[in-house]
Formats: sequence, C-alpha cells, structure tokens
Amino acid sequence: MNRMASTINEISIDYEEEDILIVKELDRVVLSKGAWTTIIFKYQQWERAKESYSADKYTIRRYRKMNNEYRPQSKFNISSKDQAAKIVGALQKWTEESE
Repeated sequence: MNRMASTINEISIDYEEEDILIVKELDRVVLSKGAWTTIIFKYQQWERAKESYSADKYTIRRYRKMNNEYRPQSKFNISSKDQAAKIVGALQKWTEESE
C-alpha cells in the first residue's frame, strides 16, 4: 500500500500487510511545501499481540520531489506524548523569545 505520490495530498503513511492496516494515519499537518516537503503525522500502529491499535503516535517526515514523485528522505518518530509535549514546549519558548 506504500506507493509513490505525485501530489502532497497523495502522500500517506498508511501501511498494510496481509490485509491488515499496520500503520493507520489519523491526521496530518503540512509544515512546508515545495520540492522538499515536510509533514507531521498523527497515527496508530497495529499491535498483533494485543490485536488492537496503539495509543496515538507522531512522526515528522521529509519528502523530496524527484521525477514528479515525492520520495521519503528522512523521518523522526516522536516516542511518546511526553516527548511531544517537551518538543512543543521548547519550540514555544524559543519562538516567544525571538519575538
């Protein structure tokens, strides 16, 4: 289910294996557009042992458009809600300091 995207709207982190949606994209925010595109995703991951989806997770992904297709270049997975809150807090502090 991971196919190349030719537009930003076609980019998805949904991932399916053996008819099970392993990574389920819940939401996204496009942080930057262009030849280099950055998107933050909210998602859940299928946990086979529990036969249910995980708590919400977050990932920031960078894509580069080459030959009319967006190709993944890098990613950063935010490991927990606590880490997400710390990132938000740091960015909020730094942006307020620079005003």
